[in-house]
Amino acid sequence: MSGILNSSIGRKFAMALSALFLMFFLLQHFAINILSVFSPDAFNEASHFMGTFWAVQFILQPILIIGIVFHFTMGIILELKNRKARQVKYAKNNGNANSSWMSRNMIWTGLLIEAFLIVHMSQLWWHEMMVKYINPVTEDPTRYYPELVEHFQSPVIVGIYVVAFVFLALHLLHGFNSAFQSIGANNKYTKSLKGISKVYSIGIPVGFIFIALYHHLAH
Repeated sequence: MSGILNSSIGRKFAMALSALFLMFFLLQHFAINILSVFSPDAFNEASHFMGTFWAVQFILQPILIIGIVFHFTMGIILELKNRKARQVKYAKNNGNANSSWMSRNMIWTGLLIEAFLIVHMSQLWWHEMMVKYINPVTEDPTRYYPELVEHFQSPVIVGIYVVAFVFLALHLLHGFNSAFQSIGANNKYTKSLKGISKVYSIGIPVGFIFIALYHHLAH
């Protein structure tokens, strides 16, 4: 494993795999959260299952945390190595004409997303840890929807969500295609993947923004 990560191709491949894993998780997370708009009961049921099923709590959740840390750490390493390898700066090579804003600023959008995740996990994930393991209480399978609604009553929280998911969209607009290219999916399906990437990269963040605004304005 260390040998693979010591090569440029290996690092990019590992980065791509972690990105695809996180994009799958994001889709699954959105699928559960959007239920809160249409059916509080279905949202409570899905959240209760995810919050109590042992495989999710003790296998998938640790893997997710490791995946997040690995992805952003590898992103920083790749960015630093890329900057060190450049012999001519973008300004001297007309980099603005050869690359998109998203590709040139992946490190910054990534860091902003990571900052949001720290805030998000300190509020919701830490609350879950307190309720389940630190100061355990009798599990109420109907608590998830009221807690979500209460979370989005703060205009500050909603504002942070909106800004964070705008940056996530910018990050995904480049990262989605880049991930598939890094694993060798640059073939006759490339055109279709680009179309799917735009739908995913814009649709999922807009969906999360809609959820936050809906609960803020409707309650």
